[in-house]
Amino acid sequence: MAQRRTRGRSDKSTPATGDHEPVAPLPLVEDSRHFSMIRSLHVADMITELNGFCGAMSIFSSLRYCLGDPQDLTYLFFAMGFMPFGLFFDFMDGKVARWRKKSSLMGQELDSLADLISFGMAPASCAFALGFRTLLDTVVLSIFVLCGLSRLARFNVTVQMLPKDATGKSKYFEGTPIPTTLSIVLLMAIWANKGWILEELPWGTIGEGLFEMHPAVMVFFIHGCLMVSKSIHIPKL
Repeated sequence: MAQRRTRGRSDKSTPATGDHEPVAPLPLVEDSRHFSMIRSLHVADMITELNGFCGAMSIFSSLRYCLGDPQDLTYLFFAMGFMPFGLFFDFMDGKVARWRKKSSLMGQELDSLADLISFGMAPASCAFALGFRTLLDTVVLSIFVLCGLSRLARFNVTVQMLPKDATGKSKYFEGTPIPTTLSIVLLMAIWANKGWILEELPWGTIGEGLFEMHPAVMVFFIHGCLMVSKSIHIPKL
């Protein structure tokens, strides 16, 4: 288990080497000091927490927009703006872990959970705020989140079996990495900037009542399918 990943980089990790192995979680169980869990976190883990913080703030900003004036898009753009910052921290935690040569098994789980918040739940919440609010819309958005969840779980358990290069890094990703959901966020930002929100969403609606749906929400469904695809191999840079 300790050989699985260097940092717990969900989608971007490198295998542990002899001089840089994740710290065993035993101290978490045996340490009875106050705030022992906080004491056990490394600097890279703290940066991972900032990724999760950005995702949570994005979700709250989407909720604030829903509670306010629909014509005031300030919080909607805040919701979109927090997600790229999450990507920055998602990139930096692995860099810091390799620089300091310190990582933890808990850190690798933190990374996947933070990514799910910032690149799964946050985009789905933003889409709901944007106008994808029918029952079928929310079902599709939920499928999108579950695809991201499944993609992260699969990566965690299969990363050691993927082909490696000379440095020990995986040569490719199976399926699109979950941070690529920011491409949809960029699309939503363009729609919001043009005023294509709520009743003005592109391509309108189809169906009626419980079966009403915005066809544009299928962008999320397609992206979810790409994340869980096994045949798509994305080379690692």
